[in-house]
Amino acid sequence: MAIRFFYLPKGRKYNYQPRYYDERKEELERRKRRIDRELGLDEEAQKDVYIPNIKGQMRKHLKMRKKAKKASTLRMLIILAFLIFITFMLLQI
Repeated sequence: MAIRFFYLPKGRKYNYQPRYYDERKEELERRKRRIDRELGLDEEAQKDVYIPNIKGQMRKHLKMRKKAKKASTLRMLIILAFLIFITFMLLQI
């Protein structure tokens, strides 16, 4: 095995092939879909519409966290009360 002090690896080669993009055509198709949706002509386009619900998801998550925290606190209090009761019973004997 030979030791190479000044070895530089060759750069990676990518096979990038740019695609043709027609901005006017894309804009025209976007307008057609929007008009069809507004007129209710295209039911397929209505299925493709993405409506973000981040605010609702965050509220749901916060509500679930609050509920879980409340349940955890209640569970801890019940365990603590049980341990205090057992300790009290052992000290009475």
